[in-house]
Amino acid sequence: MRTLDGLIKHGVKGRRILVRCDLNVPLSEGAKRTVTDDGRIRASLPVLTKLLDHGARVIVAAHLGRPAGPADAAYSLGPVADRLAQLLGRPVEMALDTVGPSARLLADGLGDGALLLLENVRFHPGETSKDDAERHAFASCLALLTGGEDDGGAFVEDAFGAVHRKHASVFDVATLLPHYCGDLVRDELNVLRELTGEPERPYVVVLGGSKVSDKLAVIDSLLPKVDRLLVGGAMCFTFLAAQGHEVGDSLLEADQIEACRALLTATSADGTPKIVLPSDVVVAADVTEEAAAEIVAADAIPAVSKGLDIGPETVKTFAAALADAKTVFWNGPMGVFEIAQFAAGTKGVAEAVAAVDGLSVVGGGDSAAAVRALGLDVTAFGHISTGGGASLEFLEGKTLPGVAVLDEA
Repeated sequence: MRTLDGLIKHGVKGRRILVRCDLNVPLSEGAKRTVTDDGRIRASLPVLTKLLDHGARVIVAAHLGRPAGPADAAYSLGPVADRLAQLLGRPVEMALDTVGPSARLLADGLGDGALLLLENVRFHPGETSKDDAERHAFASCLALLTGGEDDGGAFVEDAFGAVHRKHASVFDVATLLPHYCGDLVRDELNVLRELTGEPERPYVVVLGGSKVSDKLAVIDSLLPKVDRLLVGGAMCFTFLAAQGHEVGDSLLEADQIEACRALLTATSADGTPKIVLPSDVVVAADVTEEAAAEIVAADAIPAVSKGLDIGPETVKTFAAALADAKTVFWNGPMGVFEIAQFAAGTKGVAEAVAAVDGLSVVGGGDSAAAVRALGLDVTAFGHISTGGGASLEFLEGKTLPGVAVLDEA
Protein backbone atom coordinates (compact mmCIF):
# COMPACT_ATOMS: atom_id res chain seq x y z
CA MET A 1 0.00 0.00 0.00
CA ARG A 2 1.54 3.31 -1.10
CA THR A 3 1.62 6.04 1.54
CA LEU A 4 1.26 9.81 1.48
CA ASP A 5 4.90 10.20 2.45
CA GLY A 6 5.84 8.19 -0.63
CA LEU A 7 3.79 10.54 -2.81
CA ILE A 8 5.39 13.62 -1.27
CA LYS A 9 8.86 12.12 -1.63
CA HIS A 10 8.36 12.03 -5.40
CA GLY A 11 7.19 15.65 -5.37
CA VAL A 12 3.71 17.19 -5.36
CA LYS A 13 4.47 20.85 -6.07
CA GLY A 14 2.28 22.07 -8.90
CA ARG A 15 0.37 18.78 -9.13
CA ARG A 16 -3.38 18.51 -8.61
CA ILE A 17 -4.07 15.94 -5.90
CA LEU A 18 -7.60 14.68 -5.23
CA VAL A 19 -8.09 13.91 -1.54
CA ARG A 20 -11.15 12.06 -0.22
CA CYS A 21 -11.83 13.44 3.26
CA ASP A 22 -14.51 12.63 5.79
CA LEU A 23 -16.16 15.99 6.47
CA ASN A 24 -19.55 14.52 7.38
CA VAL A 25 -20.16 16.72 10.42
CA PRO A 26 -23.33 17.89 12.20
CA LEU A 27 -24.69 21.34 11.39
CA SER A 28 -26.90 23.68 13.40
CA GLU A 29 -30.48 24.37 12.35
CA GLY A 30 -31.66 27.71 11.04
CA ALA A 31 -30.96 30.04 8.15
CA LYS A 32 -27.22 30.33 8.81
CA ARG A 33 -26.00 26.81 9.41
CA THR A 34 -22.72 26.26 11.23
CA VAL A 35 -20.67 23.23 12.19
CA THR A 36 -21.53 22.05 15.72
CA ASP A 37 -18.84 19.34 16.04
CA ASP A 38 -15.70 19.85 13.97
CA GLY A 39 -13.90 16.68 15.12
CA ARG A 40 -13.75 15.12 11.66
CA ILE A 41 -12.61 18.37 10.05
CA ARG A 42 -9.77 18.64 12.56
CA ALA A 43 -8.81 15.03 11.88
CA SER A 44 -8.43 15.87 8.18
CA LEU A 45 -6.11 18.83 8.75
CA PRO A 46 -2.74 17.00 9.01
CA VAL A 47 -2.91 15.43 5.54
CA LEU A 48 -4.29 18.57 3.90
CA THR A 49 -1.68 20.75 5.58
CA LYS A 50 1.15 18.40 4.61
CA LEU A 51 0.13 18.49 0.94
CA LEU A 52 -0.44 22.25 0.89
CA ASP A 53 2.89 22.95 2.60
CA HIS A 54 4.61 20.97 -0.16
CA GLY A 55 2.95 23.04 -2.87
CA ALA A 56 0.25 20.62 -3.99
CA ARG A 57 -2.93 21.90 -5.61
CA VAL A 58 -5.45 20.09 -3.43
CA ILE A 59 -8.97 19.15 -4.52
CA VAL A 60 -11.09 17.77 -1.69
CA ALA A 61 -14.04 15.45 -2.27
CA ALA A 62 -16.39 14.79 0.65
CA HIS A 63 -20.00 14.04 1.49
CA LEU A 64 -22.49 15.33 4.04
CA GLY A 65 -25.47 13.30 5.20
CA ARG A 66 -27.79 11.50 2.83
CA PRO A 67 -29.34 14.07 0.52
CA ALA A 68 -32.41 12.96 -1.40
CA GLY A 69 -31.68 15.03 -4.49
CA PRO A 70 -28.98 16.72 -6.54
CA ALA A 71 -29.01 20.13 -4.85
CA ASP A 72 -30.39 20.12 -1.32
CA ALA A 73 -29.19 23.26 0.45
CA ALA A 74 -29.54 21.53 3.83
CA TYR A 75 -26.66 19.24 2.84
CA SER A 76 -24.37 21.78 1.19
CA LEU A 77 -20.73 21.70 2.27
CA GLY A 78 -20.67 25.51 2.36
CA PRO A 79 -20.61 25.73 6.18
CA VAL A 80 -17.90 23.06 6.22
CA ALA A 81 -15.78 25.13 3.82
CA ASP A 82 -16.04 28.10 6.19
CA ARG A 83 -14.92 26.07 9.20
CA LEU A 84 -12.17 24.32 7.24
CA ALA A 85 -10.75 27.70 6.20
CA GLN A 86 -10.77 28.88 9.82
CA LEU A 87 -8.96 25.79 11.05
CA LEU A 88 -6.45 25.70 8.20
CA GLY A 89 -5.75 29.41 8.43
CA ARG A 90 -5.88 29.51 4.62
CA PRO A 91 -8.51 30.37 2.01
CA VAL A 92 -10.74 27.51 0.85
CA GLU A 93 -12.35 27.81 -2.56
CA MET A 94 -15.79 26.20 -2.74
CA ALA A 95 -17.19 24.77 -5.96
CA LEU A 96 -20.89 25.19 -6.68
CA ASP A 97 -21.08 21.64 -8.02
CA THR A 98 -19.23 18.33 -7.92
CA VAL A 99 -17.78 17.89 -11.41
CA GLY A 100 -19.66 20.58 -13.33
CA PRO A 101 -18.55 23.92 -14.79
CA SER A 102 -17.74 25.49 -11.41
CA ALA A 103 -15.60 22.57 -10.25
CA ARG A 104 -13.75 22.35 -13.58
CA LEU A 105 -13.06 26.09 -13.75
CA LEU A 106 -11.79 26.31 -10.17
CA ALA A 107 -9.72 23.12 -10.45
CA ASP A 108 -8.04 24.38 -13.63
CA GLY A 109 -7.25 27.70 -11.94
CA LEU A 110 -5.79 26.30 -8.69
CA GLY A 111 -2.39 27.65 -7.72
CA ASP A 112 0.37 25.90 -5.81
CA GLY A 113 -0.56 25.42 -2.15
CA ALA A 114 -4.25 26.20 -2.79
CA LEU A 115 -7.28 24.12 -1.82
CA LEU A 116 -10.62 23.56 -3.55
CA LEU A 117 -13.55 21.86 -1.82
CA LEU A 118 -16.06 20.25 -4.18
CA GLU A 119 -19.76 20.37 -3.35
CA ASN A 120 -21.26 17.31 -1.64
CA VAL A 121 -20.39 14.32 -3.86
CA ARG A 122 -23.67 12.67 -2.89
CA PHE A 123 -25.48 15.35 -4.88
CA HIS A 124 -24.36 13.35 -7.93
CA PRO A 125 -26.28 10.07 -8.47
CA GLY A 126 -23.12 8.33 -9.64
CA GLU A 127 -21.49 8.57 -6.21
CA THR A 128 -23.62 5.92 -4.51
CA SER A 129 -24.96 4.12 -7.58
CA LYS A 130 -25.14 0.33 -7.50
CA ASP A 131 -24.48 0.36 -11.25
CA ASP A 132 -20.73 -0.03 -11.79
CA ALA A 133 -20.76 1.88 -15.07
CA GLU A 134 -22.62 4.88 -13.64
CA ARG A 135 -20.34 4.98 -10.61
CA HIS A 136 -17.25 4.64 -12.78
CA ALA A 137 -18.39 7.47 -15.07
CA PHE A 138 -18.67 9.86 -12.13
CA ALA A 139 -15.28 8.72 -10.81
CA SER A 140 -13.79 9.46 -14.23
CA CYS A 141 -15.07 13.02 -14.03
CA LEU A 142 -13.54 13.40 -10.56
CA ALA A 143 -10.22 12.05 -11.80
CA LEU A 144 -10.22 14.47 -14.75
CA LEU A 145 -10.31 17.40 -12.31
CA THR A 146 -6.68 16.52 -11.52
CA GLY A 147 -5.73 16.48 -15.19
CA GLY A 148 -5.26 12.72 -15.03
CA GLU A 149 -2.16 10.63 -14.42
CA ASP A 150 -0.30 12.06 -17.41
CA ASP A 151 -0.67 15.56 -15.94
CA GLY A 152 0.55 14.50 -12.48
CA GLY A 153 -2.86 13.79 -10.98
CA ALA A 154 -3.07 11.46 -7.99
CA PHE A 155 -5.59 10.31 -5.38
CA VAL A 156 -5.20 10.20 -1.60
CA GLU A 157 -7.70 8.22 0.48
CA ASP A 158 -8.01 9.88 3.89
CA ALA A 159 -11.72 9.32 4.69
CA PHE A 160 -11.67 6.34 7.03
CA GLY A 161 -15.33 6.93 7.88
CA ALA A 162 -16.24 6.12 4.26
CA VAL A 163 -13.88 3.27 3.32
CA HIS A 164 -16.53 0.64 4.02
CA ARG A 165 -18.62 2.06 1.15
CA LYS A 166 -18.08 1.08 -2.48
CA HIS A 167 -18.71 4.62 -3.69
CA ALA A 168 -17.25 6.44 -6.67
CA SER A 169 -15.13 8.91 -4.70
CA VAL A 170 -13.91 6.18 -2.34
CA PHE A 171 -13.38 3.11 -4.51
CA ASP A 172 -13.68 3.76 -8.25
CA VAL A 173 -11.50 6.86 -8.44
CA ALA A 174 -8.62 4.85 -6.94
CA THR A 175 -8.76 2.57 -9.98
CA LEU A 176 -8.22 5.56 -12.29
CA LEU A 177 -5.36 7.46 -10.64
CA PRO A 178 -2.14 6.61 -8.82
CA HIS A 179 -3.50 6.11 -5.30
CA TYR A 180 -2.08 6.56 -1.83
CA CYS A 181 -3.17 5.90 1.74
CA GLY A 182 -3.59 9.06 3.81
CA ASP A 183 -2.08 9.29 7.29
CA LEU A 184 -5.48 9.23 8.99
CA VAL A 185 -6.49 5.98 7.29
CA ARG A 186 -3.06 4.49 7.99
CA ASP A 187 -3.30 5.30 11.70
CA GLU A 188 -6.87 3.98 11.96
CA LEU A 189 -5.88 0.68 10.36
CA ASN A 190 -2.82 0.29 12.59
CA VAL A 191 -4.94 0.67 15.73
CA LEU A 192 -7.65 -1.71 14.54
CA ARG A 193 -5.04 -4.30 13.59
CA GLU A 194 -3.85 -4.19 17.20
CA LEU A 195 -7.38 -5.03 18.33
CA THR A 196 -7.74 -7.93 15.90
CA GLY A 197 -4.22 -9.29 16.38
CA GLU A 198 -2.92 -10.22 19.82
CA PRO A 199 -4.23 -7.43 22.08
CA GLU A 200 -2.84 -7.14 25.58
CA ARG A 201 -5.23 -8.62 28.14
CA PRO A 202 -7.61 -8.21 29.78
CA TYR A 203 -9.37 -7.10 26.59
CA VAL A 204 -12.71 -5.42 27.31
CA VAL A 205 -15.24 -4.18 24.76
CA VAL A 206 -18.03 -1.71 25.59
CA LEU A 207 -20.95 -1.52 23.17
CA GLY A 208 -23.93 0.80 23.21
CA GLY A 209 -26.16 2.54 20.74
CA SER A 210 -29.73 1.99 19.72
CA LYS A 211 -30.17 -1.21 17.71
CA VAL A 212 -28.74 -4.56 18.70
CA SER A 213 -29.26 -5.74 15.12
CA ASP A 214 -26.54 -3.29 14.03
CA LYS A 215 -24.05 -4.89 16.43
CA LEU A 216 -24.89 -8.61 16.37
CA ALA A 217 -22.28 -9.46 13.76
CA VAL A 218 -19.49 -7.65 15.59
CA ILE A 219 -20.54 -9.16 18.92
CA ASP A 220 -20.46 -12.62 17.38
CA SER A 221 -16.99 -11.91 15.99
CA LEU A 222 -15.59 -10.37 19.16
CA LEU A 223 -16.96 -12.70 21.83
CA PRO A 224 -14.35 -15.44 21.31
CA LYS A 225 -11.57 -12.84 21.51
CA VAL A 226 -12.55 -10.65 24.47
CA ASP A 227 -12.45 -11.21 28.20
CA ARG A 228 -15.55 -9.13 28.93
CA LEU A 229 -18.19 -7.41 26.79
CA LEU A 230 -20.22 -4.67 28.47
CA VAL A 231 -23.56 -3.83 26.87
CA GLY A 232 -25.40 -0.55 27.44
CA GLY A 233 -27.47 1.85 25.40
CA ALA A 234 -30.89 1.01 24.01
CA MET A 235 -29.54 -2.25 22.61
CA CYS A 236 -29.29 -3.65 26.13
CA PHE A 237 -33.06 -3.95 26.39
CA THR A 238 -33.26 -6.74 23.82
CA PHE A 239 -30.65 -8.61 25.88
CA LEU A 240 -32.64 -7.97 29.07
CA ALA A 241 -35.76 -9.27 27.32
CA ALA A 242 -33.74 -12.36 26.37
CA GLN A 243 -33.17 -12.92 30.09
CA GLY A 244 -36.92 -12.85 30.59
CA HIS A 245 -37.27 -9.31 31.94
CA GLU A 246 -39.99 -6.85 31.00
CA VAL A 247 -38.52 -3.71 29.44
CA GLY A 248 -41.55 -1.42 29.45
CA ASP A 249 -41.71 1.01 26.56
CA SER A 250 -37.95 0.77 25.90
CA LEU A 251 -36.59 0.16 22.41
CA LEU A 252 -36.92 -3.57 21.77
CA GLU A 253 -36.10 -5.66 18.71
CA ALA A 254 -38.27 -8.67 19.40
CA ASP A 255 -36.96 -10.53 16.36
CA GLN A 256 -33.45 -10.46 17.85
CA ILE A 257 -34.30 -11.91 21.26
CA GLU A 258 -33.32 -15.48 20.38
CA ALA A 259 -30.01 -14.33 18.90
CA CYS A 260 -29.27 -12.39 22.08
CA ARG A 261 -30.21 -15.36 24.24
CA ALA A 262 -27.67 -17.49 22.38
CA LEU A 263 -24.93 -14.87 22.81
CA LEU A 264 -25.57 -14.70 26.56
CA THR A 265 -24.35 -18.28 26.94
CA ALA A 266 -20.74 -17.27 26.21
CA THR A 267 -18.49 -17.69 29.25
CA SER A 268 -14.89 -16.96 30.18
CA ALA A 269 -12.36 -19.63 31.15
CA ASP A 270 -13.48 -19.37 34.78
CA GLY A 271 -17.11 -19.94 33.81
CA THR A 272 -18.32 -16.36 34.33
CA PRO A 273 -20.56 -14.85 31.65
CA LYS A 274 -18.63 -12.76 29.16
CA ILE A 275 -21.51 -10.38 28.50
CA VAL A 276 -22.26 -7.95 31.32
CA LEU A 277 -25.65 -6.22 31.29
CA PRO A 278 -27.00 -3.25 33.29
CA SER A 279 -28.35 -3.87 36.77
CA ASP A 280 -30.15 -0.53 36.90
CA VAL A 281 -31.36 1.97 34.32
CA VAL A 282 -32.63 5.53 34.10
CA VAL A 283 -36.19 5.68 32.78
CA ALA A 284 -38.71 8.35 31.82
CA ALA A 285 -42.04 8.54 30.07
CA ASP A 286 -40.67 10.63 27.21
CA VAL A 287 -37.36 11.47 25.58
CA THR A 288 -37.46 15.18 26.42
CA GLU A 289 -35.48 17.59 28.56
CA GLU A 290 -38.58 18.14 30.71
CA ALA A 291 -39.22 14.45 31.38
CA ALA A 292 -39.00 13.28 34.99
CA ALA A 293 -36.18 10.74 35.22
CA GLU A 294 -36.18 7.81 37.65
CA ILE A 295 -33.63 5.13 38.49
CA VAL A 296 -35.04 1.60 38.61
CA ALA A 297 -33.68 -1.94 38.68
CA ALA A 298 -33.12 -3.39 35.22
CA ASP A 299 -35.65 -6.14 36.00
CA ALA A 300 -38.29 -3.70 37.26
CA ILE A 301 -38.87 -1.24 34.41
CA PRO A 302 -42.41 0.21 34.59
CA ALA A 303 -44.64 -0.64 31.65
CA VAL A 304 -45.08 3.00 30.62
CA SER A 305 -41.42 4.00 30.91
CA LYS A 306 -38.55 4.04 28.44
CA GLY A 307 -35.04 3.08 29.42
CA LEU A 308 -32.85 6.03 28.40
CA ASP A 309 -29.54 5.50 30.21
CA ILE A 310 -27.69 3.01 32.36
CA GLY A 311 -27.96 3.66 36.09
CA PRO A 312 -25.28 4.62 38.64
CA GLU A 313 -24.77 1.06 39.95
CA THR A 314 -24.20 -0.15 36.41
CA VAL A 315 -21.66 2.62 35.87
CA LYS A 316 -19.79 1.34 38.94
CA THR A 317 -19.97 -2.24 37.67
CA PHE A 318 -18.74 -1.28 34.21
CA ALA A 319 -15.95 0.87 35.69
CA ALA A 320 -14.82 -2.07 37.84
CA ALA A 321 -14.84 -4.33 34.78
CA LEU A 322 -12.63 -1.81 32.99
CA ALA A 323 -10.28 -1.09 35.87
CA ASP A 324 -7.72 -3.83 35.11
CA ALA A 325 -8.14 -3.76 31.32
CA LYS A 326 -5.08 -3.36 29.12
CA THR A 327 -7.04 -3.06 25.87
CA VAL A 328 -10.46 -1.43 25.47
CA PHE A 329 -12.68 -0.78 22.48
CA TRP A 330 -15.77 1.38 23.07
CA ASN A 331 -18.47 1.97 20.46
CA GLY A 332 -21.89 3.47 21.19
CA PRO A 333 -23.22 5.74 23.95
CA MET A 334 -24.82 4.32 27.08
CA GLY A 335 -27.90 6.50 26.77
CA VAL A 336 -29.41 9.61 25.21
CA PHE A 337 -26.37 11.68 26.14
CA GLU A 338 -27.64 14.74 24.25
CA ILE A 339 -30.13 15.29 27.12
CA ALA A 340 -28.52 16.12 30.48
CA GLN A 341 -30.50 13.74 32.72
CA PHE A 342 -29.64 10.81 30.45
CA ALA A 343 -25.93 11.60 29.97
CA ALA A 344 -24.40 10.38 33.25
CA GLY A 345 -24.01 6.79 32.09
CA THR A 346 -22.11 7.70 28.94
CA LYS A 347 -19.93 10.17 30.82
CA GLY A 348 -19.15 7.71 33.61
CA VAL A 349 -18.19 4.93 31.21
CA ALA A 350 -16.17 7.34 29.05
CA GLU A 351 -14.20 8.43 32.11
CA ALA A 352 -13.55 4.80 33.02
CA VAL A 353 -12.34 4.06 29.48
CA ALA A 354 -10.08 7.12 29.56
CA ALA A 355 -8.54 5.94 32.85
CA VAL A 356 -7.47 2.59 31.40
CA ASP A 357 -3.75 1.89 31.75
CA GLY A 358 -3.34 0.54 28.24
CA LEU A 359 -4.77 1.00 24.77
CA SER A 360 -8.19 2.70 24.84
CA VAL A 361 -9.97 3.06 21.49
CA VAL A 362 -13.14 5.08 20.98
CA GLY A 363 -14.85 3.59 17.94
CA GLY A 364 -16.04 6.74 16.21
CA GLY A 365 -19.61 7.80 15.50
CA ASP A 366 -21.74 8.86 18.46
CA SER A 367 -19.08 7.71 20.94
CA ALA A 368 -16.55 10.19 19.58
CA ALA A 369 -19.24 12.87 19.44
CA ALA A 370 -20.15 12.18 23.08
CA VAL A 371 -16.54 12.57 24.22
CA ARG A 372 -16.44 16.05 22.74
CA ALA A 373 -20.01 17.05 23.65
CA LEU A 374 -19.53 16.08 27.31
CA GLY A 375 -16.36 18.12 27.58
CA LEU A 376 -14.02 15.19 28.21
CA ASP A 377 -10.28 15.38 27.58
CA VAL A 378 -9.78 13.83 24.15
CA THR A 379 -6.07 13.35 24.83
CA ALA A 380 -6.90 10.93 27.67
CA PHE A 381 -7.91 8.28 25.13
CA GLY A 382 -5.40 6.24 23.17
CA HIS A 383 -7.26 6.68 19.88
CA ILE A 384 -10.54 8.28 18.83
CA SER A 385 -11.67 6.86 15.51
CA THR A 386 -13.42 8.94 12.86
CA GLY A 387 -15.38 5.99 11.49
CA GLY A 388 -17.89 4.08 13.60
CA GLY A 389 -19.32 1.91 10.83
CA ALA A 390 -15.93 1.29 9.24
CA SER A 391 -14.43 0.33 12.61
CA LEU A 392 -17.17 -2.18 13.32
CA GLU A 393 -16.97 -3.76 9.87
CA PHE A 394 -13.18 -4.10 10.21
CA LEU A 395 -13.61 -5.82 13.58
CA GLU A 396 -16.21 -8.13 12.00
CA GLY A 397 -13.55 -9.21 9.54
CA LYS A 398 -15.25 -7.66 6.52
CA THR A 399 -13.32 -6.39 3.53
CA LEU A 400 -13.43 -2.57 3.34
CA PRO A 401 -13.62 -1.64 -0.38
CA GLY A 402 -11.86 1.69 0.06
CA VAL A 403 -8.94 -0.04 1.77
CA ALA A 404 -8.76 -3.09 -0.46
CA VAL A 405 -8.44 -0.94 -3.59
CA LEU A 406 -5.40 0.80 -2.10
CA ASP A 407 -3.56 -2.52 -2.09
CA GLU A 408 -3.91 -2.76 -5.86
CA ALA A 409 -1.08 -1.41 -8.02
